[in-house]
Amino acid sequence: MSRKGILVVVSGFSGVGKGTLMKLLTERYGQYALSISATTRAPREGEEDGREYFFRTKEEFEQLIAEDRLIEYANYCGNYYGTPRDYVEDQIDQGRDVILEIELQGALKVREKFPDALLLFVMPPDAQTLAQRLNGRGTEDEAVIRARMQRAVEESAEVEKYDYMIINDELEESMEKLHQLIESQHSRIDRNLEFVEQIRQEVRELAREFQAGEALEVHE
Repeated sequence: MSRKGILVVVSGFSGVGKGTLMKLLTERYGQYALSISATTRAPREGEEDGREYFFRTKEEFEQLIAEDRLIEYANYCGNYYGTPRDYVEDQIDQGRDVILEIELQGALKVREKFPDALLLFVMPPDAQTLAQRLNGRGTEDEAVIRARMQRAVEESAEVEKYDYMIINDELEESMEKLHQLIESQHSRIDRNLEFVEQIRQEVRELAREFQAGEALEVHE
């Protein structure tokens, strides 16, 4: 039975550690493809175009929107973020699980276009830990941190729209829970209907042979 990839959306409050969690997951397990988003925000120190993000101007991004070359896009804290369509669909067809690390607005748009996508929300163990992680980055000023905390308040009201949550406390343990959740989705009945129908037909044929008294050769 051929294995088709799954589209996995991972969201969470800014500073919760999504990026570190995704990096560890993709390094540990080879079946994952981490989709690279396009964004209009400026690169942070050490980031490279085509690695962390595809960095685009506002005009370039709006051209991608006009050409329907994004699965989803959203404006977050004054910048556009979006997911390139061709890369995602190609990886899924090759049997790889594609992970989209995107914010809530984009996640819900993905669910509209891909109803069987798996939506996961990464939580901090508590709010104080979230604030400490944001301050510990050292990449944003106080006004940005305040805006991200307010955004977390808004996002917390929408968490029920996701399928599962991952509490990112101990990184290694959180990564393994994430991997197990994704793996379990491959065994869902509604993701294996073609195989189910194949077995159903084979069982019917064997039952007819039994009823007709025909000898059956069983292969081990």
